[in-house]
Amino acid sequence: MPLMPRFDDTDLDEPANPAAGTAPLAQGQDFGSSVEMALAASNHLLNARNAPRYVAQVLQGVTAVATKLERTARPFTGVDPAGMKARVGAVDLDAPLPDTAAALQELEDVYLRDAVYFHDPKYAAHLNCPVVIPALVGEAVLSAVNSSLDTWDQSAGATMIERRLIDWAAERLYLGGSADGIFTSGGSQSNLQALLIARNHAVAGLRQDPARAGLRLPALLDTLRIFTSADSHFSIQKSAAMLGLGFDAVITVRCTPAHRMDPAALAEAMADARGAGLVPMAVVATAGTTDFGAVDPLTETAALARAYGAWFHIDAAYGGGLMVSGRYRRLLDGTRLADSVTVDFHKTFFQPVSSSALLVRDRAMLRHITYYADYLNPESAALAEIPNQVDKSIQTTRRFDALKLWLTLRIMGADAIGALFDEAIDLAARVGSLLAADDDFDLAAPPQLSTLVFRYRPRLDSGERLSEDAADALNPAIRAAVFASGEAVVAGTKVDGRHYLKFTLLNAEATLEDIAGIIGLLRTTGAGLLQSEVSA
Repeated sequence: MPLMPRFDDTDLDEPANPAAGTAPLAQGQDFGSSVEMALAASNHLLNARNAPRYVAQVLQGVTAVATKLERTARPFTGVDPAGMKARVGAVDLDAPLPDTAAALQELEDVYLRDAVYFHDPKYAAHLNCPVVIPALVGEAVLSAVNSSLDTWDQSAGATMIERRLIDWAAERLYLGGSADGIFTSGGSQSNLQALLIARNHAVAGLRQDPARAGLRLPALLDTLRIFTSADSHFSIQKSAAMLGLGFDAVITVRCTPAHRMDPAALAEAMADARGAGLVPMAVVATAGTTDFGAVDPLTETAALARAYGAWFHIDAAYGGGLMVSGRYRRLLDGTRLADSVTVDFHKTFFQPVSSSALLVRDRAMLRHITYYADYLNPESAALAEIPNQVDKSIQTTRRFDALKLWLTLRIMGADAIGALFDEAIDLAARVGSLLAADDDFDLAAPPQLSTLVFRYRPRLDSGERLSEDAADALNPAIRAAVFASGEAVVAGTKVDGRHYLKFTLLNAEATLEDIAGIIGLLRTTGAGLLQSEVSA
């Protein structure tokens, strides 16, 4: 018989003797206090009886965030790790607060006040986007219903929505009618799954050799190699290590001055590997590198992959948003040739974390990661064509993150999403021109998507530019000082061993004046640091 607590607001807001509830019941102890605790706790369960409470408490949380956004005038407070650690560490997690309002007030002190706010135009650091409201509506719905996208009997409509979105994305990427895929937690997981499929596909090919047919998997991995550009994402190396190939199974290929993979260098590297008795397992092209937004020559790299029988994967975690671009879609020409593609919707589709997908041109390739468990997804269910998404995924329990993109498309439309990304790309081009004309800064390369890599290297009183070594010491210090001020957030990276600053622009409402203001802040901070050094 279910517990039927009293519907009394006073009782519901105050936990019954929380201290008593933290200790195990001794043998022979009166169970009254335990029952009281369970009765009170059941008032926090989401169900029909508690629906009004759910609405009221979630609205308190939404209001707290909305109020914070309205009152926040910079992307960060500048809090240091030690101060934040002390504040969070002082919270007694075994002493619940009396109500939601009190918990949200505490949250202001330990999170909301010092969060880094990506919606602020002075946030220009990493591939974090401001999020669209329709996706937040989806987040609220999916979190409450709490569907798990592993089996049909846990997800029903959610399964079909995810599958329809996969088909939609595959159509946009011209992958053909046999394409399929799965939503994942992010680009790193999507790349891992793509390379897992590529590895197993390559191993299946090796086992066609009678001399290798009986070998276990570890014995077949030693000669497999992955080719990718020197500017590709670090998840390629991490994936190789997790797949038993080792970091050194990834052969990095030099880039052109535009930071795109050089097809001639790729051809040379693959020929050398084949000549050494190695097996080209996969070629990974990047559509939107993290630092430069570069899109590798997809058609040329696809042709080389095919010539060597290698899997061709495109990591479009960043550049995937080009599939809905009104002005720059051509940069993704060549995706139709991919065996698999990674897309992060939580980057250039303006979705909350997490929302990513892996797409494959041939749905049959997903068999390489399928495992049947009698208690969850028996093979008989597959034979009966029951759509269990876990058959395609390396995750089991999985959120219905696809709902956020679904509602975004249904409320805003794909063209509107593309327009937001186009604005960011256009802004980066204007900022690039500004930096290129500024004698105090070195621009590492013209912008290609919405990132800019540059550094402060002014002329000194002597008329000479600040030395390369001095600039290497100065630019990380500028970044740290600006971050500590809370006035702006920029990223840092290295190019040819030298320290640079980086803008990643994904806010369609940021203006040239906003970013010029950050440049001015970097300039004055750098000049101040140089002056302090001279004075010292």
